[in-house]
Amino acid sequence: MHAGSRARTVWRLLLGVFYAYAGYRHLTDPAPFLRITPDWVAFPDCVIAWTGIAELAGSAALLQPWSKRLRRAGGAGLALYALCVWPANVNHMLMDLAAPDGGWGMAYHVPRMIAQPVLIWLALWTGGIIDWPLRPKRESRRTS
Repeated sequence: MHAGSRARTVWRLLLGVFYAYAGYRHLTDPAPFLRITPDWVAFPDCVIAWTGIAELAGSAALLQPWSKRLRRAGGAGLALYALCVWPANVNHMLMDLAAPDGGWGMAYHVPRMIAQPVLIWLALWTGGIIDWPLRPKRESRRTS
């Protein structure tokens, strides 16, 4: 296993554990997630439960060592999941910053907003869907 492959495996395991814990939290303590769910989301209790199930399923697919196809599906699913929950993170930021005390503040919310596309990329990369920008450099081919 070369260094790039080891790095992808380590990050895949870390991301899988992160999403497994997040899924567990969505199912066992939904209140914090319900508070940041935008008002336009129908049936928020069900949505939070299903997001927990989606995180657990994506995590299980990403963590299993046997099937590259299943890891790809898990990576794609978790990337789509991270994209779909982004409005809740934006809603949380807007609600929090509007609080009289300023809530968690920009020092919390700006890195969180930046982290969302990183999580999307990480799910795609660790799932083996993309190599960008970490693909090995190819030797140039000379034609004579």
